[in-house]
Amino acid sequence: MKKKRRLLQTYAAFALLIIAPKNTSAQEEQTTKLNEVDVIGTLDIARNQIVPSLGATKYEISDTQINTQSEGANAPFNEVLLRAPGVAQDSFGQVHVRGEHANLQYRINGVLLPEGLSGFGQELDTRFVDSISLMTGALPAQFGYQTAGVVDIRTKSGIFDPGGSASLYGGSFDTVRPSLEYGGSSGRLNYYVDANYLQNNLGIENPTSYYDAIHDRSEQYRSFGYLSYILDSTSRLSFILSSSGGWFEIPNTPGLTTKFTLNGVPSFDSSALNENQRELNDYLILAYQKSHGNFDMQLSAFVRYSGIAFVPDSAGDLVFNGVASNVNRQLYANGAELDASYHLGEHHTLRFGSIFTAQSAWVDTSTSVFPMGSNGNQSSSVPFSIIDNSQKWGFIYGIYLQDEWKIVDPLVINFGARFDGINAFANEYQVSPRVNVTYTPWAQTRLHAGYARYFTPPPLELVDNQSVQKFNNTTNASAVTQSSPVLSERAHYFDAGVTQEIVSGLQVGVDGYYKMATNQLDEGQFGTALIFSPFNYESGQIYGVEATATFKIAGFSSYGNFAFSRAMGKNIVSGQFLFAQDELDYIASNWVFLDHDQRYTASAGASYAFDDGTTFFSDIIVGSGLRSGFANTQELPAHYSWNIGFAHDVQLKKVGVLTARIDLINLTDQVYQLRNGTGIGVGAPQYGQRRSFFATLTFSPKEARSHD
Repeated sequence: MKKKRRLLQTYAAFALLIIAPKNTSAQEEQTTKLNEVDVIGTLDIARNQIVPSLGATKYEISDTQINTQSEGANAPFNEVLLRAPGVAQDSFGQVHVRGEHANLQYRINGVLLPEGLSGFGQELDTRFVDSISLMTGALPAQFGYQTAGVVDIRTKSGIFDPGGSASLYGGSFDTVRPSLEYGGSSGRLNYYVDANYLQNNLGIENPTSYYDAIHDRSEQYRSFGYLSYILDSTSRLSFILSSSGGWFEIPNTPGLTTKFTLNGVPSFDSSALNENQRELNDYLILAYQKSHGNFDMQLSAFVRYSGIAFVPDSAGDLVFNGVASNVNRQLYANGAELDASYHLGEHHTLRFGSIFTAQSAWVDTSTSVFPMGSNGNQSSSVPFSIIDNSQKWGFIYGIYLQDEWKIVDPLVINFGARFDGINAFANEYQVSPRVNVTYTPWAQTRLHAGYARYFTPPPLELVDNQSVQKFNNTTNASAVTQSSPVLSERAHYFDAGVTQEIVSGLQVGVDGYYKMATNQLDEGQFGTALIFSPFNYESGQIYGVEATATFKIAGFSSYGNFAFSRAMGKNIVSGQFLFAQDELDYIASNWVFLDHDQRYTASAGASYAFDDGTTFFSDIIVGSGLRSGFANTQELPAHYSWNIGFAHDVQLKKVGVLTARIDLINLTDQVYQLRNGTGIGVGAPQYGQRRSFFATLTFSPKEARSHD
């Protein structure tokens, strides 16, 4: 990123020398413009240094790499993350990093994006990304709460990448996606906006092995805006606005047998079920950055709204499941964050900050059920409704302080601590020491090791506060009535690794990690509504190793990642009513694999850019299979998806450039299951995407972007 921006600054300066007219006022205007480029570049570098990785494992994905991966900028955001080491694929658009269920925090231009309600839609749009950094391992003290990984997103900027484009993407499964983006600058104002709409017939993974899913229509929209205004040479205001939403049909499985009797409904075809889910996510971020002398800081305020509404097929859900739940969840979150650094001299840099978040979670549920007799059988075919609404406020707060100490030139120790607390279903807090050591004996070699104490609160918006007793003697009664509160996870985390440049352009790395946890957090999908609920294992342990390699030479670029991981837990100590008693008993006395555990995960890709504007690319995702069966004692078969494609730029004189792109997904048309409907917290089977063909046309009224 630094090299890219310096190069752009050099180009800007050279262009000014060539095209500057001789009148003084024009020269002053252009000098001001150049100064703004310099100021923004300097502030971007300063912002990156406020919250650096400092010994954590860091994997970077540039926009060039995104453009030469499957589907490019039209790829769902989770698909981009799957090309990073240690990231496993799951259904419903989920990804798992280093054996964790979710536990990812997302940052946009250095500002933490507060958690929202997760659903099927991808809230983040790949199109507005300039670069992504995935940080894992023993994170330094400025990163709290969600600690499996930090997804740090740098957005496109109008001043460094001015102009716009219009794109039309479509293909298999009746996919149509028009997109628009535009960026530029005016005086001290720099802006970038992006908007797109998507419709297809594969909104959620197919529960059957057939090519086309039944009842799987989806309509989604996303919009994003970034504006920054230079106040002076040392400060700026930034504003981020995002809105996304989606409507999803829940796909059906034909041939199911009814289990309950509904008055007036003698039979029901399961392929005709009409369940739907609606999702909405909006957020606003206002950030003030100041960089003066040895002091750098960014102060931000954020507001977020998330909503998920599950609408059942009242008759169909009752005859197949005995329960039809209309669930509406909403989350309002707002807060403020401060991150700052101060260079004390050649050897020490202090970093400190704080965060406060207030959340309000609303759950409105209306559930239709049948009465059950004392013999355990349905006693009436006439259903009745139970209203179970709840609302909960939660407060999360934290502060940190750390020192980056350069003992000698190749040896750096970063040590510090953070204090975190949560006031929600329980009042909890923890002091978490952190230490990282990096050693660079040669320019081509970097070793790192670290320890971190972690404190991870449960996601307030997902905690199931259901009144279990309300459903006694109904078809939604829980076999287990115990419902201990979900608690924060507390963990010790160890990480060590090395990166080495073998020859020019070839870099390899190996990293190992081990985590011991108390109240290990996990999530599962329980009941008919496709919404996740968290719970705790009394003890947890996760360990693994990752290997990665990248190679670039001329127009050729490639990468490869391999990871081994084990994630286990023992004794469920919260949300027990979500489980069957025999499963609880087994897990109480046995270590079991977490439902998202995958032993081996791999990804690789390569691309070659020709001088005529043509680029060929290919990549592959491999997984050994997630867990299944009673208490996750079984494992699904291994699977892979091999993808290929090409893009070509056509220069249109005095008009711009037209880019044509073709993507072929799952070239071998492998039929594979991500889930088979069994396992801890797994409600339904899901199959991976079958062979698909997509084409994209993009018009940009400017010079073509490089595909190398």
